[in-house]
Amino acid sequence: MTAAAPEPAPRKRGRPARTDPAAGPGARERILTAARAEFAGRGYDKASIRAIARGAGVDPALVHHYFGPKEQIFAAAIETDFAPALRAPAVVRDGGPEALGERLTRFILGVWEDPATREPLLAIVRSAVANETAAAVFRDLVTRRLMARVADELDTPDPRLSSELAAAHLVGVAMLRHVIKVEPLASADIEQVIAMVAPAVQRHLTAPGAPG
Repeated sequence: MTAAAPEPAPRKRGRPARTDPAAGPGARERILTAARAEFAGRGYDKASIRAIARGAGVDPALVHHYFGPKEQIFAAAIETDFAPALRAPAVVRDGGPEALGERLTRFILGVWEDPATREPLLAIVRSAVANETAAAVFRDLVTRRLMARVADELDTPDPRLSSELAAAHLVGVAMLRHVIKVEPLASADIEQVIAMVAPAVQRHLTAPGAPG
């Protein structure tokens, strides 16, 4: 009588073995792509590490290995989705102060006008509004990677406040136009909106007594 073949050893929890083909080159990028889709489709609360791993075709332990807990992979995912807006400091820097408000207004509202960049932003906003952990992650990204860097480019008595007031104005316009869809703002020509908003943003960014 032939002896039965030994059963395979149970899979250990923790980091997947290096021989696992799913853990090979490109695994991190697949996980990040799956995370972006999961957070966009289900929001922060309903997204799970297991679902992200399933979407990437990897073991959940590999997600933890590369990114840690859910809030850290959310931070990595939204940084990718928020990347177009992170060019704002360069927009402030590249040009004279006399057209600063128009440049920044055109750039930020342009990010929201493009469906390819607007949809990921809308997903981020929905998660941030619904969950305090997601809001804290998003707030840290906006504060550290965007507003602080814009403030560094300003020549005003209180550059941080100036940058935040400009951001509040632009985000408010974007939210009313694309999220709440208040008319007639939602249907207004974007050039008309830029022309009306830019002077106020210019005042925020240059302040009394500053250049411009």
